[in-house]
Amino acid sequence: MSEQPGPPARTRRSRARLLMGLAAAVLALDISTKLLVVATLSDREPLRLLGGAVYLTEARNTGAAFSFAEGATVVFTLIAVAVVVVIVRSARRLFSTGWAVALALVLGGAVGNLLDRVFRDPGFLRGGVVDFISLFDPYGQVWPIFNVADSAIVCGGVLGAVLAFRGVEFNGGRSRDEAADSAAVGD
Repeated sequence: MSEQPGPPARTRRSRARLLMGLAAAVLALDISTKLLVVATLSDREPLRLLGGAVYLTEARNTGAAFSFAEGATVVFTLIAVAVVVVIVRSARRLFSTGWAVALALVLGGAVGNLLDRVFRDPGFLRGGVVDFISLFDPYGQVWPIFNVADSAIVCGGVLGAVLAFRGVEFNGGRSRDEAADSAAVGD
């Protein structure tokens, strides 16, 4: 019984390039929006958009998502570093376009927030992440204030969950259970 060859090396490289390129685009968008916010919204009243559905305001978050566990910035910094390392190392065995997009969104967002934690005040590994998008209230009373990196991480996580639920693997194939279910239905 002969073994079927896997996808060509060119496909693997293209998925890794997609992952790195999209992650770089997310990071560039995150950095540029944060620089713009700090330059224009510091010490200013929130900017009301879409009839009050969205507000742009500057806020600093030293905790995790939704300002959870403020003061544990060093822990979140180390977790972000681990996530970045795992994603970059996984890129070499990545054949799935969907997983490349999901991991790119998480990678770009994690690096964007990681840079804030490393380089912003109050100091190295303790910096406050710049958040600026607030929904339905200018001060985050309805929904916590967030940024582009947070949005990318959430979207990448949701896409990853959908891919996992559908049985899509990193190599672009389906999980064995999913393949067996598909074969049983087709019989």
